[in-house]
Amino acid sequence: MSDDAPIAVIGAGPAGLIAADILSAAGKRVIVYERMPSVARKFLMAGRGGLNLTHSEPFAQFVMRYGEAQAHLTPILEAFTPSDLIAWVNGLGQETFIGSSGRVFPKAMKASPLLRALLQRLAAQGVEIRTRARWTGWNTHSALTFALPASSQHEAPAATILALGGASWPKLGSDGSWTDLLAQRGVALAPFRASNVGFDVGWSSRIRERFAGEPLKTIALRHKDSEIRGEAMITDYGIEGGAIYALSAELRAATPTTIHIDLRPALSQADITDKLSRAKRGDTLSSTLRKTLGLTPLAIALLHENRAPPREPQALAARIKAIPIKLLAPRGLDRAISSAGGVAWGAVDESLQLRTIPKTYIAGEMLDWEAPTGGYLLQASFATGVHAARAILRASM
Repeated sequence: MSDDAPIAVIGAGPAGLIAADILSAAGKRVIVYERMPSVARKFLMAGRGGLNLTHSEPFAQFVMRYGEAQAHLTPILEAFTPSDLIAWVNGLGQETFIGSSGRVFPKAMKASPLLRALLQRLAAQGVEIRTRARWTGWNTHSALTFALPASSQHEAPAATILALGGASWPKLGSDGSWTDLLAQRGVALAPFRASNVGFDVGWSSRIRERFAGEPLKTIALRHKDSEIRGEAMITDYGIEGGAIYALSAELRAATPTTIHIDLRPALSQADITDKLSRAKRGDTLSSTLRKTLGLTPLAIALLHENRAPPREPQALAARIKAIPIKLLAPRGLDRAISSAGGVAWGAVDESLQLRTIPKTYIAGEMLDWEAPTGGYLLQASFATGVHAARAILRASM
């Protein structure tokens, strides 16, 4: 590998920028190409509600969140663990803390301070970032080609890291348009699917008009043999939120399907039956549910959705523990937080180098993996960027 030629990183999201940091810290000349006018737009959007960097749960449990990609990602995550990511963030002057749920956040609770600190360090390490540079493939001499606002450009790098993202939130830059370029070079691809996405539900007008935008807190969501505790959000089109996202892969594959919502997972059906049996006589059903179980107007409305709830305590308790909600279909990629699909694992070797295109590595959401929200998305994106960068450094020795 020539020391004179730069290393090209295409895509200025978390995976690309951390790869540029690792490479430039080792003395390599790095050029980052980004087709958008500014960098890390999806990263900044993800940080608007509090930037969830990673999760503090035991590692064996952590890697299970990656489902079918667990075997592929485990060695990559072992080499750049949640603790390593926290140390890297702290090294940029951004303190972190662990929330009550075990999720890890920067104390600033935003992405912008972390991004500014990273860009300052990259500049100090000599990294050049070229925005409005859309990658268009390779020329006949195997040099990278780029379309610029008023011209074109080519580059013959020592190595390339492709970190162009998946296909969710296309307005922010990751639209999956790179798939044709790789398919033409014989790279195996898996079709994109929406992940961490809401689902359509045929709500009554009462639910749509009165309760859209309201949360269901401290619930349990069940689908077949799976159960997730957390929160969900009712929308005008259906339902979304953390509990839904945690099962999105399973639900996506099964739709149309029915989930069941337990409004009071901390109480057994017998406990609820007992409370209802001791309720004050003469109260309306809504008053009873509010006083004895603390149910919100939304929860009570869900009990009435499609059919009137039973009044007999045992039957009503059973409904409270398992309200059926029919999911019609997942929302599209343009409404998804992340995407499954992309470059198939068989198309890369253990260093994430493409088997059909030497010295070209894949990182981030371009790879075919998915995980729920909760820090797992950013952790794997950062870790694969580090993995690809370290592989390039080893190859240059």
